[in-house]
Formats: sequence, structure tokens, C-alpha cells
Amino acid sequence: MNIASSLSNGRTVIPSIFRQQLNMQDGDQLIWNTRDGELVVTTRRAQLAKAQALFQSFAPQNSPSAADQLMAERRAAADSE
Repeated sequence: MNIASSLSNGRTVIPSIFRQQLNMQDGDQLIWNTRDGELVVTTRRAQLAKAQALFQSFAPQNSPSAADQLMAERRAAADSE
């Protein structure tokens, strides 16, 4: 889908259809980049989800949470003191 918007004083409006598709909300932080001569914009939330998916791909299936393991170890150490 091609939608045009104008640049005025260094500002532009992201069309509502794109904001809705990307679930952009007021106050979201946007990350701007250029790739092959094109402007690419994403949200910090989308980047976080992408990073989480990447790290999840390296975690063994049905493995216990590393955070849960750490908390259990800390509790055991505190109980033994």
C-alpha cells in the first residue's frame, strides 16, 4: 500500500493506517534507520519483541526460567546462612 505524506519543517505525519497496523501509541519511542536508501521506522516495543524472540530461539524447549533458577539459588543460600 502506497500512501503519500508531506515533509514540513522536518516533520511528517505517520498515516493512521500504518500506526494501527504497527500498534503505535502516543508516547511510543520510535527507532529510525536507513536501509538500502530507504527510511525504516519501528517502535522500541517491536524491537524488544524481536530481541525476545531471538533469545527464545536459543533457549532449550521446556527449560526452566533462568530467573527462577537464580532466585531459587539465592533463596537456598539465604536459608543456609
